[in-house]
Amino acid sequence: MLKKILVSCASLCATLNGLCQTTEPAKSTTTVSGYIDGYYRALIKDGGGVHNNYTSFTNSYNSFNLGMASIKIDQTFGKFSSTLDIGVGKRVEEFSYNDKDLLTNIKQVTLSFAATKYLKLTAGKFSTHIGYELLDATSNRNYSMSYGFSYGPFFHTGLKADIALGGKSALMVGIVDPTDYSTVNSTPKYIIAQFSTGSNNDKVKAFVNFLHGDITTQYNVVMTAALSKKLSLAFDGSINHQKNPVGNSSWNSEAVYLNYDFSDKFGITLREDFFNDRAINPIGIGNINATTISGKIKFNKLTIIPEIRMDNSTAPLFNTKTGTSQTASNLLIAAVYTF
Repeated sequence: MLKKILVSCASLCATLNGLCQTTEPAKSTTTVSGYIDGYYRALIKDGGGVHNNYTSFTNSYNSFNLGMASIKIDQTFGKFSSTLDIGVGKRVEEFSYNDKDLLTNIKQVTLSFAATKYLKLTAGKFSTHIGYELLDATSNRNYSMSYGFSYGPFFHTGLKADIALGGKSALMVGIVDPTDYSTVNSTPKYIIAQFSTGSNNDKVKAFVNFLHGDITTQYNVVMTAALSKKLSLAFDGSINHQKNPVGNSSWNSEAVYLNYDFSDKFGITLREDFFNDRAINPIGIGNINATTISGKIKFNKLTIIPEIRMDNSTAPLFNTKTGTSQTASNLLIAAVYTF
């Protein structure tokens, strides 16, 4: 009997002790990261005072340029997380081309809530889910950008939900303002969506992306494959339809990336980029193929990217000293320092 009483008392004390303890406070973490990048671009063919470039972020020639100085702050508190990602330089100015003043410098600003382990809600301004390439030079193997990136959406402002479907599969759906606006008075909203999946070992990944609004509809597929420890492959394809007062327009793009890393310090990337400006009221640059070969040389936090690029158009699109040409070539060297 005494043993039962002692066991009961011990159990009661443990229960009371648990009830008296205060709830453990939610953990808070803050991470700060950033980078600085710059480049020098030279035309192999003299463009007669014209940059001869129809893609984003490298519209200069024969001069040194700051790409972007960037700082990103990530903060978590319990189930909440937030991101403030800001930049200074031509890269972010072209990215936020519809914005003015300080809004131009905001690359991303979001607040997220992990409702369950299967559902996360995010509100704010965030980079687009469409495409393989990203704004930050630290996230790409090539320094210059593809045509598909340059004419696709850059970012969205609105609300999205990330839903884990089990295994390697996930779904994202959202409702956003018209693309590439941080703030706009517009009643029609756009629908965005992404289905992602991959192999169990993460060597093969696939992303099916969608965007639809009153003016623009875009379909996009991105696939990546690690063929070996040194060799990897990626594909990025888009079809874009737009409604305009003077007539509809559309374009499609395909880009293939072949990456080979000789070591952790040195790698090389070949990008074959195709752009077909094919509709009744096109953008105006015709059909173009660009071949880009980029190196990656790492010295701790510093990465040097030497690059050669050759663009070939079906129309005489590029300027020369004596007229126009269907081809343009340039050399570029970029430096990216992370901290």
